[in-house]
Amino acid sequence: MGKIAIVTGAGTGLGAATTRAFLDAGYSVGLLGRRPEPLEDVAAGHAEALVVPTDVSDPDAVDAAFAKVAERFGRLDVVFNNAGMGSPGMPIDETPVETWLNVVNVNLTGAFLVARAAFRQMRAQSPQGGRIINNGSISAYAPRPGSVPYTTTKHGITGLTRTLSLDGRPFNIACGQIDIGNALTEMAMPMTKGVPQADGSIAIEATMDPEHVASSVLYMAGLPLEANVQFMTVMATKMPFVGRG
Repeated sequence: MGKIAIVTGAGTGLGAATTRAFLDAGYSVGLLGRRPEPLEDVAAGHAEALVVPTDVSDPDAVDAAFAKVAERFGRLDVVFNNAGMGSPGMPIDETPVETWLNVVNVNLTGAFLVARAAFRQMRAQSPQGGRIINNGSISAYAPRPGSVPYTTTKHGITGLTRTLSLDGRPFNIACGQIDIGNALTEMAMPMTKGVPQADGSIAIEATMDPEHVASSVLYMAGLPLEANVQFMTVMATKMPFVGRG
């Protein structure tokens, strides 16, 4: 049997593109996401795809999903900890507490719960070990205007990545982070029409095909556990990151 992977947020965007890349490369994949219909669409035609509708912010749901994947495939080699959401741009004093909590619950608590379940499985299985790949963002380094909830969670993902890299060493668990800039998913569509810049202007930004992210995650996943991509930045070449702000 080939490697076993789990992808969260697998029904749309980068999750869907990466799931298809894993399946095409011969992986068995557990597809996690809130809505079953998009997950079924991505899994269609692939016998080694297991659809598990899951709210990653729900601890019991995450644990149950990982148990289903383990029951079906027997072990777990790779997790792409990808599920996330954004929020409308606004300064902190205009940001509803509910918006903050929603973004934190999905982007940070959800990532913690998924990493926790993955770590538990990888530590307990034989042979021991595996790889967790967290979806960071350019915003883990440089914020966009009015992005307090999203940017804060992405900085938190970097702390999660670094700590898991340290704590995973005794158990042969590697952890890396892919920081993505302007992949043209539904979330990034506003960039093709113009988004706020640090100088107060509105500008159209360069984008790239999500397939470049998928192939990068596949590369990270394919390394032997003695090697690790700690941080990888994949971005549209001409997007405003170097020099942002």
